[in-house]
Amino acid sequence: MPSALPDGDPAPASGELPPAALDRLPDGPFGVYLHVPFCAVRCGYCDFNTYTLPELGDGRTVGGSTTTFADAALAELDLAARVLGDHTRPVETVFVGGGTPTMLAASDLVRMLHGIRGRFGLAPDAEVTTEANPDSVTDGSLAELAAGGFTRVSLGMQSSVPHVLAVLDRTHNPDNVARAVRGARAAGLQVSLDLIYGTPGESLDDWRRSLEDAVALEPDHVSAYALVVEAGTRLAAQVRRGDVPAPEDDDEAAKYELADEALTAAGFGWYEVSNWARGERFRCRHNEGYWSGGSWWGVGPGAHSHLGGVRWWNVKHPTAYAARLAAGASPAAAREVLDDEQRHDEWVLLGVRLVDGLPMGGLRVAGRAAVAGLIADGLIDGSAALRESRIRLTRRGRLLADTVVRRLLGVG
Repeated sequence: MPSALPDGDPAPASGELPPAALDRLPDGPFGVYLHVPFCAVRCGYCDFNTYTLPELGDGRTVGGSTTTFADAALAELDLAARVLGDHTRPVETVFVGGGTPTMLAASDLVRMLHGIRGRFGLAPDAEVTTEANPDSVTDGSLAELAAGGFTRVSLGMQSSVPHVLAVLDRTHNPDNVARAVRGARAAGLQVSLDLIYGTPGESLDDWRRSLEDAVALEPDHVSAYALVVEAGTRLAAQVRRGDVPAPEDDDEAAKYELADEALTAAGFGWYEVSNWARGERFRCRHNEGYWSGGSWWGVGPGAHSHLGGVRWWNVKHPTAYAARLAAGASPAAAREVLDDEQRHDEWVLLGVRLVDGLPMGGLRVAGRAAVAGLIADGLIDGSAALRESRIRLTRRGRLLADTVVRRLLGVG
């Protein structure tokens, strides 16, 4: 089942934001995230806010239809335009995630993008990405997306080994990854591949094969994430019953190191702990906006937003989401206004994961005091700390990034 929403303060039905938050909007990049909650099959490891059509009454409920979802999303964009008012600025990045966004017709994805352009404007060099299951796109749909303004597609490859895909409940045909990459290239789209390592039963050779197959497709960008067994998922139940073994830290560390070696040798450079690109221009700028504390409006059921130090999140169920908008109300379930302590903690938590790291001058006393020990433990680059006054993770530090964060925050 999808994870629960966090607690928070009541969100006004109007969607109104504090004036101070609106005033901060020009301080960084501004993006739009669009959450499409539909999936053909619920993968056993996934706790994202997603629904299969049978769970939604086969699309017969209001808001539960792939054919009407775009209308609800456009209604939220209308709300966003009213809330931002004179503070509206061109959108620099758009990311359509899910779920499987490409369960919607390409024309609907383009219609939502045009809705963003019409309400806010798009920056001349805007990055526009959609996630896609390799089985859910065709050469024609990819060409339609590109013609409509999309610039990137992020394909959920996960693995190229059939028995690993089976454990993950991934139903796509591995051969279709190559077909989808060719179609995206022909349409002029940049290509990113998503991989997962640490699946129960995945050997180091299985992971090496997936990396080699991914590199052979010559994508522009690769994301590789360690499998996390989330509470409440089917995989968690399987692990609890002993049907499959839990992922092991040492195994995942070995697979991360193999990924970094293989991708570096193929010409990719890491720029965030789990992300590699062929060059700076191929980095995912939308995600960089998250990691650098930028502002974004999250559209869709369960979508999270952040604008000028205010964070809010929408109701999760598509029917409830659509009903609120139809009534002229914000779909936000709750929100929080970040205080200085929270903003600092998030700056450390997110910024330390980036290749450029953090300026030491922004750390608090406890963080600066931890630097010498982190250098001695081989977790941060001593040269960068001493010569550039920056916290930059070593490869070992990337494996233990959470430990580095705790020590920089003085809590571990």
